[in-house]
Amino acid sequence: MQAQLNTPVQIQGLSKSLGGQAVLKNLDWQIAPGSIVGLLGRNGAGKSTLIECLLGLRDIDAGTTQLYGESAAQLSADTKTRIAYVPQRSDLFEWLTARQLLTYFQLLYPRWNEAKVQSLMQAWELPYDKVISKLSVGQKQRLSIIRALAHDPELLILDEPVSSLDPAGRRDFLRELIDRVIEKQTTIVFSTHILSDLERVAMDVAFLSDGKIVHQQSLDDMMDNTVRICAASTVLQQLQPAKILRQSGTASDEGKLLAQFSQTQLLALQNRQDIRMDKLSLEDMFIEMTN
Repeated sequence: MQAQLNTPVQIQGLSKSLGGQAVLKNLDWQIAPGSIVGLLGRNGAGKSTLIECLLGLRDIDAGTTQLYGESAAQLSADTKTRIAYVPQRSDLFEWLTARQLLTYFQLLYPRWNEAKVQSLMQAWELPYDKVISKLSVGQKQRLSIIRALAHDPELLILDEPVSSLDPAGRRDFLRELIDRVIEKQTTIVFSTHILSDLERVAMDVAFLSDGKIVHQQSLDDMMDNTVRICAASTVLQQLQPAKILRQSGTASDEGKLLAQFSQTQLLALQNRQDIRMDKLSLEDMFIEMTN
């Protein structure tokens, strides 16, 4: 029971349909404390739906979603204060000024970090007394991020949080994420389509495809140990990878194998003339794992 209470996200058998179409299918997912997990999937794969389900913002058809051992649909007030969420689209009260918005949310969170708010407002050059509706899209996104960080959450859920930021804004934001993990051991789930940003901050990556998390692993380990091998199918069958991620081809023709090998195996494979072996970029991995 104690392990569940310390586990930020625990999902089992999650299924969800929208408009009669199955989006999430018996999905399992667990996230360890203090990690940054990059959630990757094609457009329409269900990343936002998954995030909304794990936060209890959408009803689910089957399965369980728990945050710190509590049902996401029935979180206690104390657990809610441990969590922050930045949605893909702004949900700010646009008739207020930034100062009024932050003052309102300060009343809701006993652990409000006013020094952090002031530091980020100044660093990101956001006006306190301008009506939010008059801010640019990028400024609104920065304000959403500040609101989420202000109460020092233990779990931070980000759905495409930098899509409207310029390169300098993304750099500052990503640096802030890294600092939070180092200083606060904040657990971060980070959905994005900007793979270069993900490579700078993610500890783990999780691929969402066909309604399930088809693979999750340390980004460094995945990039070091994963290769794509093309060879006759009879040759591929003789290989002994540590883990097969994807395989295609028939017994009578050339096949393709996406798999993970030990470093010793990879060195041996480099000298073989009967295979073609390719190291993959994160973009290559994304295409292979979400095809």
